[in-house]
Amino acid sequence: MKSAYTGTITFNGKKYSVTPEKCYGYADKNWGRDFTTPWVWLSSNCLMSKRTRKQLTNSVFDIGSGRPKIYFVPLDRRLLGVFYYEGKEYDFNFSHLHLMVKTEFSFEEHEGEVVWHVRQENIHAVMETEVHCLKKDMLLINYEAPDGSRRHKRLWNGGNGWGQVKLYDKKNGQLELVDEIEATHIGCEYGEYDHVEAY
Repeated sequence: MKSAYTGTITFNGKKYSVTPEKCYGYADKNWGRDFTTPWVWLSSNCLMSKRTRKQLTNSVFDIGSGRPKIYFVPLDRRLLGVFYYEGKEYDFNFSHLHLMVKTEFSFEEHEGEVVWHVRQENIHAVMETEVHCLKKDMLLINYEAPDGSRRHKRLWNGGNGWGQVKLYDKKNGQLELVDEIEATHIGCEYGEYDHVEAY
């Protein structure tokens, strides 16, 4: 989820330096024969604690998926989520049945921006995430599946998202705020097929 890169990037004849101290790296891989729908991805390791007003240098969050398959059976509107908060892992992986994970999420497309809302809960904690990204800073990705089809017609992709994450511990039946985190440089994606049955 959190990767440090070093090197250079040349764009339009201008060279840019990439350093681990100022890069917000992420790497992953998609497996399978097709893409999920809805497609959700949110991730950042550029995080500032509102509680301490300090940068969280050992933290990262990642939320993703949408309609995973287990043994070829699609599970609609399921997200994997995790927040590694200064060395402590908050796991919101629905496949870990003992955690009893519940997830609610929505996506809004406005004239100039797009917005994600995600609330994830397990038996130990709650994570509430809101992310914004300007459309002018995003791409509409044209992914092709291995069979040659292009089912995603409106898949938003950006790396300049911003927002907040509220992280709570559950204690004695009550929610106790761990931190409210300002997140920037958020990697963010969203898209849905026109017809889910085409999946």
